[in-house]
Amino acid sequence: MIKGSSIRARRPVILQVLPALGTGGLERGAVEIAAAIQKAGGEAVVAAHPGALLVQLHHAGADYVELDLRKKSLWTVLRGARALERIIREYGVDVVHARSRIPAWAAWLACRRTGTPMITTWHGTHNATWWGKRLYNSVLVRGTRVIAISRYIAGRMVEEYGVSSEKLRIIPRGADPVRFDPAVVSGERIQNLASAWDLPHGARVILMPARLTRWKGQGVLVEALARLRRLLPSGWVCVFIGPETDTNFASWLGKRVTALELRNWVRFAGTCSDMAAAYALADVVVAPSLRPEPFGRTVVEAQLMGKPVVGTAQGAMMETILPDETGVVVPPYDEEALAVVLERLLTTEADTLAYLAENARAHVLRDYTTRKMQAATLGVYDEVLGTALRQKFEGECLGR
Repeated sequence: MIKGSSIRARRPVILQVLPALGTGGLERGAVEIAAAIQKAGGEAVVAAHPGALLVQLHHAGADYVELDLRKKSLWTVLRGARALERIIREYGVDVVHARSRIPAWAAWLACRRTGTPMITTWHGTHNATWWGKRLYNSVLVRGTRVIAISRYIAGRMVEEYGVSSEKLRIIPRGADPVRFDPAVVSGERIQNLASAWDLPHGARVILMPARLTRWKGQGVLVEALARLRRLLPSGWVCVFIGPETDTNFASWLGKRVTALELRNWVRFAGTCSDMAAAYALADVVVAPSLRPEPFGRTVVEAQLMGKPVVGTAQGAMMETILPDETGVVVPPYDEEALAVVLERLLTTEADTLAYLAENARAHVLRDYTTRKMQAATLGVYDEVLGTALRQKFEGECLGR
């Protein structure tokens, strides 16, 4: 039940629940929202398994409760529900924000027992090929408010789960224009990466930032690079950034690079701790995903750095990329089209690249900043709780 509209005097307590504090977009979004809650005068609590972002969560001033909701099992849900009920009562939680399916099932049970409203965010594509999977997914539309991270995801929620416009809110993920600003990335940072990756002097750089897993499209890009060699035999190199989450695929990819005689043109850089410098070093950023992306944060970050991006014509990339204004989209699995576009971008005139760069950064500043995402999410909390968190947050931001 939605609480009244009067602004309450007590600090609202907002509990976010997610599987773990890893380094993905879901986890980063939770930390960013925790920081916004604190800045707006609320109290942020996060329940999750510990991970790399725990330090950032503490830095944001949020309270952290260790809770392991990673395993997909009924026991995890029931155990998690009991733990969340205790957390809700101990902290005086006013609203629970669940960001993944198992945590959402546990939160749904705990919220029913305590009478606490629940908000959910649908982060992934979450296909359902049979009724059991559909039921499993359906918890993400059971919130008092349901947040979709793109218009693409919102459309699927309406079509497949009948989510009403009264409940549904579209809040895209954001990127930080302060961190991802070409003006603040020093030449030393760029040179450090160029040296670490053993890049030839003066070579144009194609960058693909994504974990090494088949559906992200590294295999398609490698085949496109072989075709690019025929169109543009020299003067470029491709760098793959990302952890090897699928070791079998990573092994196959390395063998394919060797078979295509691309070793001199390809670098596997692993995880990169300075993504702003990586984007600054790149001439073009590629995201050749084989299936629709629910959002695609790296595409937004690259555009903030003024880089042309190449994505696939499906999913949320049709929102985050403005074709021929901030980048290019090609059909998924189309190696030939990708090679042609890369050759065009690597040989295009400086004035055209400057036009793309200016449009790209302006596009993200208008629609996809972290602050915009934070403010919109606080606005959803306000709808449910009758608070003024968004107003206070925006006032704090303007006051700085």
